[in-house]
Amino acid sequence: MKGYANAQLVIAPQELARLLDDASTARPLLLDLRPPDAFAAGHIPGAIHVDLWGVSLIDTDPAPLNAFMWMIEHVLAAHGVDAATPVVVYDEHSGIRAARAFWFLEYFGHPSVRLLDGGFNGWTAAGCPVTRDAQPAPKSEWTGTRDEKTLATWKEVRAAIGRGDKVILDTRGDAEYHGTLVRAARGGAVPGAVHIEWTRNLSPSGDFKPARELKKMYEDAGVTPDREVIAYCQGGYRAAHSYLALRLLGYARVRMYIGSWKEWGDRTELPIELPKKN
Repeated sequence: MKGYANAQLVIAPQELARLLDDASTARPLLLDLRPPDAFAAGHIPGAIHVDLWGVSLIDTDPAPLNAFMWMIEHVLAAHGVDAATPVVVYDEHSGIRAARAFWFLEYFGHPSVRLLDGGFNGWTAAGCPVTRDAQPAPKSEWTGTRDEKTLATWKEVRAAIGRGDKVILDTRGDAEYHGTLVRAARGGAVPGAVHIEWTRNLSPSGDFKPARELKKMYEDAGVTPDREVIAYCQGGYRAAHSYLALRLLGYARVRMYIGSWKEWGDRTELPIELPKKN
């Protein structure tokens, strides 16, 4: 047991295997977020492949945001998501592809979504079965109910700068944070952002660290549960990972800035800083 406040948001490989073998319980929809070639080489029996990699939003003004979310909602429904069926998402480990799918499903108000902790690597390490057989996704006409408090736009990030009751969390690598690696019109960071790279959420084996380690790491940096947290990265993948880490710890107010640095750095009217290296 890892001591998470919201332990139901992840599932261990052995627990998932037992669940899939139990005919008396509802079988979850398994979504494999890995690249197509990885899925074709072998996957969890019954899994449906969906690849959301590279599908990003760089404008969080209302019209493009709504259009983008309509598209994602349609893609998820086309791959079998419905409100009555629990969903388990996974990739190679407890990674950013699956975490982003997790965030999308929470944003759309899905009542039961979990991430496979340790991912496909953890599944195979546990000796669980693998297949190359594939099947079509179940039909679904699902539409979600959007939970806007899980998402932040550029305007909400700007309004959060300097607020003591809020903290902006930069989940990118060191070079991006310090502005030496530029992946938008400008490099740097949102002013005042706390930098904790997303990889620090994980153990060497690729699963989430225990709660006590995550809690200490975040609280020592000032990312405390009494503050609203807005996480960002480059395009909403790594930020979704840290969103899930904080949700596991029981943080009640966590948002993901889906436009992230690509939008922020390209909007030249928005403030930036170049944090100095210690």
